[in-house]
Amino acid sequence: MSLGWKLHGDGRTMGPDDVVAPDERLSWDKTIGLGAQHVVAMFGATFVFPLIMGLNAQLAIMMSGIATIAFLLIVQGKVPSYLGTSASFVGAVAAIRAQGGDSREVTGAILVAGVVLAAVGVLIHFLGSGVLHRVLPPVVTGAVVMLIGFNLAPVVATIYWPQDQWVALLVMVFTIVCAVGLRGFAGRIAIFLALIFGYVLSWVFDKVFGHITAFDAGAGKVTTHFRTNFSGIQQADWFGFPHHTTMVAGKEVPGWHAPSFSVAAILLVLPAVIALIAENTGHVKAVAEMTGHDLNPVMGRAIAADGIGTVLATSVGGSPTTTYAENIGVMAATRVYSTAAYYVAALVAILFGLSPKFGALVASTPGGVLGGITVVLYGMIGLLGAKIWKENGVDFGNPINLVPVAAGIVIGIGNVSLKFTDNFSLTGIALGTVVAVAAYHLAKALAPADLRSRAEGAVIIVGGRDTYGDSDGVDDLYEKGDGRR
Repeated sequence: MSLGWKLHGDGRTMGPDDVVAPDERLSWDKTIGLGAQHVVAMFGATFVFPLIMGLNAQLAIMMSGIATIAFLLIVQGKVPSYLGTSASFVGAVAAIRAQGGDSREVTGAILVAGVVLAAVGVLIHFLGSGVLHRVLPPVVTGAVVMLIGFNLAPVVATIYWPQDQWVALLVMVFTIVCAVGLRGFAGRIAIFLALIFGYVLSWVFDKVFGHITAFDAGAGKVTTHFRTNFSGIQQADWFGFPHHTTMVAGKEVPGWHAPSFSVAAILLVLPAVIALIAENTGHVKAVAEMTGHDLNPVMGRAIAADGIGTVLATSVGGSPTTTYAENIGVMAATRVYSTAAYYVAALVAILFGLSPKFGALVASTPGGVLGGITVVLYGMIGLLGAKIWKENGVDFGNPINLVPVAAGIVIGIGNVSLKFTDNFSLTGIALGTVVAVAAYHLAKALAPADLRSRAEGAVIIVGGRDTYGDSDGVDDLYEKGDGRR
């Protein structure tokens, strides 16, 4: 099924109620056009997050295409999806770099997280979701996602926003207006439109106002400089592989590289696995609802495939991957769920990844533009945690839910540190996750029976039969949402 598609009707016309199934396709010219839409939809976030994490955006785009093809093969073409760059690791990566870690440690830690995610997917495929739900109920999952997002607030305040506060402010407003005011596909690519707007705005400000004296992330200090710099774009070749990671004047220039492994870095990124489980669950549930297909049997495959995609990408220095809601929006708008369009999108992304000139263009994105976009994106990641609570009916009148989660969130957002030795400590996201999970289970074990019975919350069914007896899936995690950032 994954590489054989039936032609839908005549391949060119669709009736008002027609739906193109994952194993069908339209004519190849229309399929290529749809694939191009998917590329545009995933484009902005897929190369913004590598920039934020200090990784190579050209390599990230190329590996996202390779990871997407691997995903489609593993799920046997039953779950149409594009694997773009995950935002769930951004906070942990910032913490790793703050402790002196380089890109090799970053990608090594994320690779291990990908292995763990793949293993969780395999367990879900064979055992069902009962054990997973007991360990990570919605109240805990929502808390971890929330602290991952809000832990990033200081990154915006100290790194991106100060580079050009007025451009950042205008880009932020533009992003909000596009996301809320535009309808259909245009609203789904608000980040991409904001990038274009911010780039043009920065160029205009350079022409009108000249140099700016502000924090320069490249130099690591306040300098006088133009907002835009096109010299790297002019010097780059049109075609070629991403360059190797090198050091220039004591500063790392990210490219492809082999990962290295640090226990401290690995512990920092592992909480993101919880967010990825929620993201992938929500994606498959959303696609199942739109297509009318029962995708529970391939839920474990989808989660494992995302983990394998992350392993493939980071093994050469690329960025972590995850399923993208932006592409769900394209499917919802077109009612075309053909995986053929995703193969086309993946191939186009690989071609972009073979252009150093494209990589140079992405790398030259002005800091103020990233400031305006990240202030929205990071807040959206955090509020997704509240969305999980709301959709699963978490009762915060119950102290089992309220007290442990409150402690974990404040530790995560405040970047509290617990030092064990001179060389090892748990900080921020990692410590907050440990506290939220462990303290929740401690509180539940100590609480009276009536409080425990009301603390379960909704039931997550992600493969096989749910062990709590709810077989209709009404209370499934993210059943009504797309599980995105």
